[in-house]
Amino acid sequence: MSLLRRCLVTVAALGARRIVVTVPPGDAETWIERAVRLAEGLAGGLTKGLPGGPAEALAVHAVAGGETRQASVRNGLLALRELGRGAGGDDPGGVVLVHDAARPCASLDLWIRVAAEAERSGAAVPVLPSVDSLKEVDDTGTVVASVDRARIMRVQTPQGFRFADLLDAHLAAQASRTERTDDAALFEFAGRRVATVPGEEANVKVTNPEDLARVARSSPGSTPRLRVGYGYDIHPLVEGRRLVLGGVEIEYRLGLDGHSDADALAHAVIDALLGAAGLGDIGQRFPADEARWKDADSLELLAAVVADLAGAGLVPHNVDATVLAEHPRLLPHLSEMRRRLAERLGISEQAVNVKATRGEGMGPIGRGEGIAAHAVATVAKA
Repeated sequence: MSLLRRCLVTVAALGARRIVVTVPPGDAETWIERAVRLAEGLAGGLTKGLPGGPAEALAVHAVAGGETRQASVRNGLLALRELGRGAGGDDPGGVVLVHDAARPCASLDLWIRVAAEAERSGAAVPVLPSVDSLKEVDDTGTVVASVDRARIMRVQTPQGFRFADLLDAHLAAQASRTERTDDAALFEFAGRRVATVPGEEANVKVTNPEDLARVARSSPGSTPRLRVGYGYDIHPLVEGRRLVLGGVEIEYRLGLDGHSDADALAHAVIDALLGAAGLGDIGQRFPADEARWKDADSLELLAAVVADLAGAGLVPHNVDATVLAEHPRLLPHLSEMRRRLAERLGISEQAVNVKATRGEGMGPIGRGEGIAAHAVATVAKA
């Protein structure tokens, strides 16, 4: 869902009568068409939120913005005024809410609280306290003073105002060629009072590429886009070899035979990850006829596969594995296996599960001739 569409969905739930979207002035016609298309299907959307009875059918309009944020908001307010007059009335009354589409995570509750406080006080903005120490610096970057953070707040949108008052403030600022970074600052410039309501930490402003991933993860009802893989490995038990499972060396008279350290559990997890990512299998990734993998630490191989996943835009999400061994007793070691696997996977221990079961005397596992492991893994888009 696009940032703008997500904002529009929330406003539709608010019960707004009209929405004006200001778009970049360059190639405005294309942007207007795109904005209106994003709004399709929202007309007459959810109407809960503000008091005053059922909302009218939602109307979404788009107009060209200006060269600055302030100019864009002014254009939007003028468009709202014309829309109100075109509907047979005078200038729109009541409260207008101004919001940045770059803040798509503002909750419906926040919109309602801002609107209600603006109705009471004439103007309201959401704020958050500053949690960092603040310093004033000069042009060279040298600290010249400490700032009392107790009286400093971070301001968000949506910001709410009585429509006529905000339009007057914008027109006055235009006449005096005054520029401010938000609409509340224009009210302050005009000597008007601006009330505050508690903001939301989740109401992030998208300014960097990594912010987009954070927004995607917080989308309503969103779940990671998962891919599932299955892995299986088995090795014979022989004398003269170490027994390593999940990166844990276990004291036993026999060890697993193989080209690397023969860690069947780690190998099953590797195969499951490669399968989920569509990157082949462990034999293709670490061929047994290559000397460099001789006696290799399988947790290092696992780390290499996690790096392969990252190159494909994927990350491990969770792993569930089962080790099949008649001997030795593995229960005392499962917790450490889980910890080491999670560390190399780069995920929490809660996202890794390792179980053990016996062969009950049946087949090569039950006769103690070898150890096998099954694993299911999911990977998500990074």
